[in-house]
Amino acid sequence: MISFEGISKRYGAHQALREISFSVPDGQILGLLGQNGAGKTTAMNILTGCLAPSSGKVSISGYDVVTQPREAKRRIGYLPEQAPLYDEMTVRSYLKFACELKEVEKKAIPDHVEAVADKTGLTEVLDRKIGNLSKGYRQRVGVAQALCGAPEVIILDEPTSGLDPRQSSDLRKLIRDLAGEHTVLFSSHILSEVQSVCDRVIILHHGKIICDSALRALRCGEERLRAVIACGEGTLLPALRQLSSVSRVEVERGGEPGTTQAVLTVKGGSAERELFTLLSGMQAPLLRLYPVEDSLEDIFLRATMDEGTAGQGG
Repeated sequence: MISFEGISKRYGAHQALREISFSVPDGQILGLLGQNGAGKTTAMNILTGCLAPSSGKVSISGYDVVTQPREAKRRIGYLPEQAPLYDEMTVRSYLKFACELKEVEKKAIPDHVEAVADKTGLTEVLDRKIGNLSKGYRQRVGVAQALCGAPEVIILDEPTSGLDPRQSSDLRKLIRDLAGEHTVLFSSHILSEVQSVCDRVIILHHGKIICDSALRALRCGEERLRAVIACGEGTLLPALRQLSSVSRVEVERGGEPGTTQAVLTVKGGSAERELFTLLSGMQAPLLRLYPVEDSLEDIFLRATMDEGTAGQGG
């Protein structure tokens, strides 16, 4: 459905995107993550045809966004971070206007507006002016205009920005309901939100893709163990870092006096045996050992850690 092939974008001397390639199949909700300046907005602007890539190709359902823009854009619904709303228009007139822009057949527009309003929970406010609506309803109107014309691809840039917790929850449910019927590309700084909505995530860092995985596989990609050991860290940490099954050691401060509390990133199935053998030889009692359940935020922070700090403890 969505295909990025070797996309790069340069602004003068600044390289915003560096040969990124990925595809999104029909019906999937993809979360696009990255720190400020990572290239998320640039990628979305290229996908929607607002920017041309410096090199590479983007296509929607096989239509090139640059050389076949009309056909490609027919298949896109887009909600930018600042929804393009007209406060003096009613919700009904605005959605009718959006349908006309998207070349919905004229006689089908009234029924189409009603259907989109029903799907987005706007039926009761169709005849109210947009300028009189709450922030939550305004965002729903933004999603509704993206759905006008029944596009195959929906692109949402920070759709819950500025909403209260209840409004955010309602909008997340609406986005989940779009899955299957639409392919959704979803960008958000709220990682717990992405974790609850998306099937898959792509993490951009300095214009490059550093992670592309289904959420379930991402959580299971590595195992982390929290160990509380009755031993000072000065002696213990060098020994832990020598274990072949341990790829990273992070010390957690504020533990019990006389103990070291560390999170071990491990690989393979022999980590616990190696750890027990090591501590037995050091006569360092293992007080507690249990798995760490990572959030998407934990995974994101580790993935975007600069190379200069990767692998360091403390």
